[in-house]
Amino acid sequence: MLVLLPPSEGKAASGRGAPLKAESLSLPGLTAARAAVLDELVELCTADEEKAREVLGLSEGLRGEIAKNVELRTAGTRPAGEIYTGVLYDALDLASLDAAARRRAGKSLLVFSGLWGAVRVGDRIPSYRCSMGVKLPGLGALGAYWRGPMAAALPEAAGDGLVLDLRSSAYTAAWKPKGEVAERTASVRVLHAQMVDGVEKRSVVSHFNKATKGRMVRDLLLAGARPKGPAELVETLRELGYVVEAEAPARAGRAWSLDVVVTEIH
Repeated sequence: MLVLLPPSEGKAASGRGAPLKAESLSLPGLTAARAAVLDELVELCTADEEKAREVLGLSEGLRGEIAKNVELRTAGTRPAGEIYTGVLYDALDLASLDAAARRRAGKSLLVFSGLWGAVRVGDRIPSYRCSMGVKLPGLGALGAYWRGPMAAALPEAAGDGLVLDLRSSAYTAAWKPKGEVAERTASVRVLHAQMVDGVEKRSVVSHFNKATKGRMVRDLLLAGARPKGPAELVETLRELGYVVEAEAPARAGRAWSLDVVVTEIH
């Protein structure tokens, strides 16, 4: 099983480990593309702080994030699973998993990134600021930039198993499973259900969406679940206590759509 995750906008500080070794990151087919983004991002943030703030979409209060990017080549690193923070990663809580579940996480979780393309949670990276929605002056919109490199690297990473897609829309732009890979991909949406004047209303709420996805991945890892495809994933999630509504694709070469319905987060 390959689980595709979004990153978090907020990130922990860089670690005290050795500086970035780009060649050591997973998915080596992305190395050249990563170098190009890294070069332009560092150059932009070094040369013109105000322009960098505009390009990265940072408020005045986040101006300090630019200095982070200036030092990307020399800053200390830590595992990506420690760099990414926020609601989804708090619910996932990688640090508290048992040893077997942590090994599964290292093999199955893939975090998409505007700077790195995608990394595994054990890959050592520095803290940075560069979302997939950024449009760099030289490389253009990163979502479009990554499509070519990802199209070459991701099918191999997906192997022949289930692909569980939990990415937000900005990150799905970088890679959309096609053909046979798409047929064993399940894209998940979390819906918050509540009663309003005696009628159930459903909506997508950011907190419920992120927290439920993190908790769901955690439960799958702890259970050692190995669903072979979307239909088995539906059954596995129901066995774990989730309310899941599934929609099989109408035609070949399309991904499954799953709705996980929640009323509250425990």
